[in-house]
Amino acid sequence: MSANYPFQTIDWSTIEKTVHTGETGTAWWQTLQLPGLRLRIVEYSPGYLADHWCQKGHVVHCLQGTFLSELQNGDRFELKEGMTYVVADEMSSHRSISDAGVKLLIIDGDFLKP
Repeated sequence: MSANYPFQTIDWSTIEKTVHTGETGTAWWQTLQLPGLRLRIVEYSPGYLADHWCQKGHVVHCLQGTFLSELQNGDRFELKEGMTYVVADEMSSHRSISDAGVKLLIIDGDFLKP
């Protein structure tokens, strides 16, 4: 499958934020959905803990702050501003934890399917 995305710019200030509550804390998503590709700016409030274990693949880039990506096996990885992680669909069960709040760029889509 090849993607045919014409050149475009994204003005994130024009994209509405949606609210998603975690087990604790809140996440705000700004989402641009294209065929087979989803781009999001996601902000987690201080004290955020995801309410589920995710098995979806992502490219996650930390724009501001720090957060923990916890795997269901107990491994934890701290990502700081400027760091990125990548995982394919169904390659791990993971969730995000943010003590002080964080802002992320998250990209996922068909290119991460095994």
